[in-house]
Amino acid sequence: MEILQWLIVIIAVVIVVKFFMPTKGISNINTKEAKDKFKAKDVQFIDVRTPGEYKKNHQKKFKNIPLYNLAGRTNELDKSKEVIVICQSGMRSAKAARILKKQGFEKVTNIKGGMSAWR
Repeated sequence: MEILQWLIVIIAVVIVVKFFMPTKGISNINTKEAKDKFKAKDVQFIDVRTPGEYKKNHQKKFKNIPLYNLAGRTNELDKSKEVIVICQSGMRSAKAARILKKQGFEKVTNIKGGMSAWR
């Protein structure tokens, strides 16, 4: 019985660590660094918030592809170009970045703090 308890604890720890560890190959930048990337031609900017959130406040460079549609719309993006993702706080965009990496995108960047940190 004691071995089973330890096994459950170890599995739980592995799951928690895996959830909070950054995904390999995903960069994180702040909003100033994101603004600096606006000049680059080989960068795609994606806002993964809902259409309502996007309509209320967004940056013009960002295309709205809501997180719940992202996996089915990656064909609209160029895998050879960097993809920078944003949401309201950085949580959904981090999830979006993981989706993009799993679908074969090489250079994926998440904006820390999201639109809440945008000035």
